[in-house]
This record gives sequence, C-alpha cells and structure tokens, in this order.
Amino acid sequence: MMKYPKDYLDEIKLRVKVSQVVSKSVQLKKRGKEFIGLSPFKNEKTPSFTVSDEKGFYHCFSSGEHGNIFDFLMKTKSIGFGEAVRMLAMEAGMQPYKFSNFDEKREKRFKVYKSIFKEYLNFFKRQLFDSENIIALNYLSKRGLKKNIIEEFELGYINPRNDFYKKLLENYTEEEIGLTGLFYKLEKSGKFVNRFNSRIIFPIKNLNGEVIAFGGRIIKDGKLAKYINSPETEFYKKGRTIFNLDKVKSFRSETDEIIIVEGYMDVISLYIAGIKNVVSNSGIALTENQIDLIWKFFSKPIVCLDGDESGQRAAIRIAERLIPLINENNKIYFSILPSGNDPDDIIKSGGKEKFLNLLDTKKIIQSYIWGVYSNEMEKEDPFAISKFEKRLKNLCSTIQDSTLRKYILEDFLKRIDVLTPIQNRKRTFNKYSNRNIRVLNETKKLYEQKDHFSKEQIKEHSIFFIMLNYPSVAKSKLDELSRLTFSSDDYNKLKNVLIKLITSNTNEEQIKIEINKNFGNLVKEVEKNSTLKTIIVNKEDSERLELFEEILSDLKEMNHLKKIEFLESKVAKNLDETSYSELIKLKTQLNRD
Repeated sequence: MMKYPKDYLDEIKLRVKVSQVVSKSVQLKKRGKEFIGLSPFKNEKTPSFTVSDEKGFYHCFSSGEHGNIFDFLMKTKSIGFGEAVRMLAMEAGMQPYKFSNFDEKREKRFKVYKSIFKEYLNFFKRQLFDSENIIALNYLSKRGLKKNIIEEFELGYINPRNDFYKKLLENYTEEEIGLTGLFYKLEKSGKFVNRFNSRIIFPIKNLNGEVIAFGGRIIKDGKLAKYINSPETEFYKKGRTIFNLDKVKSFRSETDEIIIVEGYMDVISLYIAGIKNVVSNSGIALTENQIDLIWKFFSKPIVCLDGDESGQRAAIRIAERLIPLINENNKIYFSILPSGNDPDDIIKSGGKEKFLNLLDTKKIIQSYIWGVYSNEMEKEDPFAISKFEKRLKNLCSTIQDSTLRKYILEDFLKRIDVLTPIQNRKRTFNKYSNRNIRVLNETKKLYEQKDHFSKEQIKEHSIFFIMLNYPSVAKSKLDELSRLTFSSDDYNKLKNVLIKLITSNTNEEQIKIEINKNFGNLVKEVEKNSTLKTIIVNKEDSERLELFEEILSDLKEMNHLKKIEFLESKVAKNLDETSYSELIKLKTQLNRD
C-alpha cells in the first residue's frame, strides 16, 4: 500500500487543530495553553484527558491513549488511516490525495536528499570548531554568538580545502548529489566545487525541522556576494520557505505577533537578545505563499526592514504585493528601522528594550502605505493630489475581502479630506447631494464589475497591461507566454496578436493603435480593471520584469491545475492509458515547477 507523502499529512495538521477535531466528540475546557475534558476512552468523573494544539497531540492519563488527529479519528470512529486522512483533508479544505508511481519515487528521492543534507551539515558543523578554521569562529564570536547559540542554530563552516564530495560518492550517485545543489561542476576541469566554500552556513529547514537548503555568509568582504542561498531544487522553493519558522511556530500559543527581518544574522541577534518570535524571508521579497505560511501560525506579522533606501523600497513593494490578501483575521504591520541601522545595530546600541520600543511604533499595512505615498506627494499641487487619490483607490480595489476593501477605502477618503480641508468643508454642507450619491453608485458598480472576474482573468488583465504599456519588458518572455492558454478565445486572440506585434519590434504607440482597431472593448476592460496601474508605474524595468515573471508563473500553475482537474475527472469516468499518462506527466511537471 502506498504511503501518503509527509508534506500532505503535515499540511492537514497545519490546517486542522487537535482541539477542533476532539471537541466534536469531547466537551473541552481551556486550561492555560491546553484543553481538558473527560476521557472518550474510559468512563470517568474527573477529567484526565488533555489536548495540546501547540504540541499537536492528545493524551489520556486514565487509559494511556496518546496520538494526533489521525489517531483520534481511527480510535474513536473505528476507521482506517486512509479514511481518517480523507475525512480530515475534507475538513481542511484540501483535495483528496491521488496516488501515482511518481509519488512513491518522489518520496524516495526526498529521503536521499535529506540524508545528504544531514551528512553535509554534521561534517561542516564539526569543521567550524577545527583549529584550522579559527577565523570563522572568531567572526561569529565578534558578532556575539557563543557556542550554545552556534550549536542551537547548527551553524557550520565550509573550508575550501576538503574532500567531502568524494566522501559522499561512497554512498550516493553523482545524480543524487547534484539534485541537492550543494556543488557545481567546473566546465574546464570537470571538478565539483562546494557552492558554499569559505562561508559560514545557516541551515534552512522545513516546518518539520528537516534541513532542505542553506544560506551562506562570506567571512571576508570582497568581490563575492556577502550572502548566497542554495539554488531552488525539487524540495526547496525560496518563495515557499521561511527561515526559523520551524523553531518559532511553537510560540503561537503565546503571541499573535512574529517579526520578519531580512537576514539570518538579524534573526540570531534578536534571538540572543531574548526576542524569540523572529523569522527571515531569506533576502527575497516576501511572497504570497510565505505570508500564507506565516499566517497559519501568527495572525499579526511585523515586517521589520533596514531603514536605508533599499530597505524602504523593499518594504513598500511588499506592502503593495500583500495588501490584496489581508482580512479581519490576518493582518500585516510594518516597522521601519532608523536609516543605516539593522536589527543587530539596534540591539547593540540599546538592547532588547530599544528594539521593542521601535516595534511599538509599527503601522498597520494601510497606514504604512498612506505614509509612504503621502510623503512622496507634493501637497500643494492639485495634479499630484489627484494622482495620489487615484493611486490609493486603485490599490484599494485589489483587496480581495470586499467588506474590508470598502472600509479601508473609506479610511483613505477620510484622510484625503484632511489633506484638502476646503473640499472637505464643501462636502460637509452638501453631504447628501445627488452628485455624491451618483459617485458612490459608480464606485459601487466598479467594485461589482471587478468581483465578476476570476483570479485567472485578473492575472490575464495584468499580463495584457504590461504587454500594452511596457512591451520591452514583456519581450523576453514571449516564448513562455505563447505556450499558455488564456481563459477565453478573445483573450487568446489578443495575446497572439500582441506577441506578433512585439516580436516585430513595433513601438508602443503603434501597438496600441493596431490593437484598438480590433480589440477596443477588451483594451478598455484591461485598462479599467488592471490592478497593476499604480503599483508598476514608478518601478524600474527590472522590477517590472520580475513582477511579470511572477504573474506568468502563477498563470502557468493555474493552467496546469485546470488540466489536472479536467484529466482527473476524465480518468475517474473512463480510465484510459493516454489520459492517465498525461495526468501523471502534468503532476510531475507541476511538482518540478
């Protein structure tokens, strides 16, 4: 019998609390961090049954029964493990798992992958304390890291004079080692080189505490990048992984807040100072997948970035990207440090108290965006104020929670009233004029129209917007774009014509003229409903390209999932070899991507 993949079972455990499952058959009462109740396994008058969501298990002191959510259903409902998984997957809002030979092979690859990482880490942890590598230990000591912290975070050091690759070859093939990304091959000599040579390594772990990647910090500053990360692999996706979340997720019963900083050393500096609920997004822009993962444990993350220009640019970019996802349960706050300071600087100059005082000044996401946008605006220029108001309204329209979207827009409009007191006074005397009612109705219609679009169509609008307004940005991705299928025939026709025009180096103005001849209504729809307008206008082309790549990747995944869903339905009705083979191929591709 095939085993369920560990990550599938772990996802169910993340989404469904033990108390949520147990409380359906046992009356529970909160006691501290745990719940207590009468044993479902033995008749009793005094409660001896405890449930811990933090630890993920239940325990019955009277009968000795102990287990997780799957065990509880199996024992109380007399069902098998597979049935328990199916029931809990449904409760978690997940699709039933469909097994294939690929799943079994992938699980075997993952075991080998983890085994190589474990051996690699253990070897280079010992190397850090070798007298030959005193320079690395001295560096960490100067940064305030004592032996207990070094061991707790399992830091290591890669001395370039080592033959560890040869040692790995004794137990693993070149292909298996290559899948980890720990080494790269020199073309001329054919020699395999350790990617993290001359660097201190920071293990990056999944939620189960298993090492799946590394970050590396060079000791001597020079031409090489200060920090590097493992390349993405089958089992490590940068945009889906959070450094130190495996360690701090246990604090969720103590606080709703978690601090998100830029680097590994920032995490460790705060941890040493006694601020334990801290993680890092490993030097990349915080992604939708990362914030969704954080929200599973902490509902009030605080993005805390350096106060320099690049840190501030990164922060506003994160805010613009993530504001569509907020709701009344999941919020995001921003705390920007003084210019030229990182968390380590703050801790060294004023300790834990100074850092926590800075966090007290944090701003919720919409207030942070308001502050940045309003500081960039010339407040005496009516054109600038007009542009500013439109920018806020367009950004607000991206919020997926329609009720919250309404109230945040209202908050923004009240703030604008304060900026324009004369206009505000006029509105006070004419609060319920026909004009105001008409404007509100128009706004309401606009939001209703946006609600009619699917997630897929919203992504397609964004792609069209970039192709129409920034064809030079889209040009490098036309091959990839041509392989995607859009949600309607009209959309596909527009896409193909745009690809043809951009390929022939037609300029932006001519492209718009040509497109408006046959696709005028569609272009109006895109210009009116694209959520990118205000976000992309002040960006560099490199940032626009990065955003374009991300949207293409999302749409590609949607294409794959639609095909998989169609084929699963087809296979369920009529199991033919062609459909089944195509289904396995698509699943394999989706996992690799």
